[in-house]
Amino acid sequence: MAELPPPGPLLDTYQLYIGGSWVEPEDGRYDDLDPATEQIIGTAPDASAAQVGEAIAAARRAFDSGPWAAMGPEGRARCLNQLGDALLKHADEFFALSQAEWGCVANERMMQIDGAGYMSMYAAQLATQLTDEPITGVGAGTTLLRHEPLGVVSILTPWNFPHCLNVMKVNNALAAGNTVVLKPSPLTPIAGLALARIIDEHTDIPPGVVNVVTPSGIPAAKLLTTDPRVDMISFTGSSAVGCEVMRTAGDSMKRLLLECGGKSASIVLDDTQVTDEMLRQMLFDCCSLHAGQACILHSRLLLPDSLHDDVVDRLVALARAVKVGDPRDPETQMGPLISAAQRDRVQAHVDGAVDEGAKLAAGGGRPAGLDVGYYFEPTILTDVDPDSRIAQEEVFGPVLSVLRYSDDADAVAIANNSRYGLSGGVWGGDVDRAVDVARRLRTGQVAVNGVGPGDAPFGGFKLSGFGRESGGVSGLHQYMEVKAIGIPA
Repeated sequence: MAELPPPGPLLDTYQLYIGGSWVEPEDGRYDDLDPATEQIIGTAPDASAAQVGEAIAAARRAFDSGPWAAMGPEGRARCLNQLGDALLKHADEFFALSQAEWGCVANERMMQIDGAGYMSMYAAQLATQLTDEPITGVGAGTTLLRHEPLGVVSILTPWNFPHCLNVMKVNNALAAGNTVVLKPSPLTPIAGLALARIIDEHTDIPPGVVNVVTPSGIPAAKLLTTDPRVDMISFTGSSAVGCEVMRTAGDSMKRLLLECGGKSASIVLDDTQVTDEMLRQMLFDCCSLHAGQACILHSRLLLPDSLHDDVVDRLVALARAVKVGDPRDPETQMGPLISAAQRDRVQAHVDGAVDEGAKLAAGGGRPAGLDVGYYFEPTILTDVDPDSRIAQEEVFGPVLSVLRYSDDADAVAIANNSRYGLSGGVWGGDVDRAVDVARRLRTGQVAVNGVGPGDAPFGGFKLSGFGRESGGVSGLHQYMEVKAIGIPA
């Protein structure tokens, strides 16, 4: 393998970012590990509960009495365009950081890194479209429908797509006129602090509008869900933690946007002409994308008897050909899992599935020759029972469960046999039939023949959460309250 380039300069020693200033942590620092090498790449500032409170106070002041609200949509748009421009100019450095901190490989760069800058510029456009809307109905006069910012938003992000999720949520909250406290995962703290650095050095966003804290412990983090000065929580992560966020936020009736787990199904109908390109996309969307660490993955593949053996054989060949390795190698197609604990969890899921009767068609453990790093092979399990643990629980690793079905109704029933409902797919020769099947799936978004929804609301049914991220102006409205004003005729 060629010599690997060093991480970019955004991989640095950071303090906490509170009120527009860099603040020394009161609870020391904790190690940040490279999942490919298991080596320490840096340390992160461990915020105390008091410092998280200071960040909330800074955001509160910036919203209640700072210049952010007075800027108006045009001013906010200008700041977001500055952010987008800076993110694009520093994309190479963010990509180097992503390779070292969370194992991002080259074929994920657009979705993980480069797209973030364009998202900021798009959010700037949306900010200028927030206008009062006159509506008419029964009664005298006119009603003016107005959307207003909620106030202080706590943003809690996961470790799998940290940069793009940090940017997306901050974009939407700011475009809507809110102020924020961002708390990235303790497994990817530098991603959030590097974003703060870009905001601090390259934008006119006023002090206190964006604050970034990186506590490692639960008590300090929990304050972001309980403090009465916080008006809204925007959370992406596991369903278990999402439920806990709901419980802790309930006493003060905070507004919530929860994007949680998934166990999505991809259905291949019996009239599908299965091409090699289709199978490559299927393996990526179902299994190998970011080593399976994505809530949107179609981790259950439903096949009819007429196609089962052929599709499985071809997928197995593709899975075995995936190049797993260090993300800094440009030839690598799939990197490591995020941590030793996550790797152990994935292994336990696979071992348990085999114990329950599933057959291991490909993978199942650590790739040969990769003794260091949290690597796991692309894994395909067949003869999976729809009610088994592997078919019901989110694995969050490169594991694809293959299930048989008898007809369209059976496929829909198996797909809907889940506590989750985030994503899914239908493949078929007859597009109208495939769309009809898609309509019957209880899930937030469905791709037909590999074509996913465009700029549409993103979110899930059931334990996959509620509320919808993105989707044009409606995405900003998730961060706003509705006010109706009656105007005399």
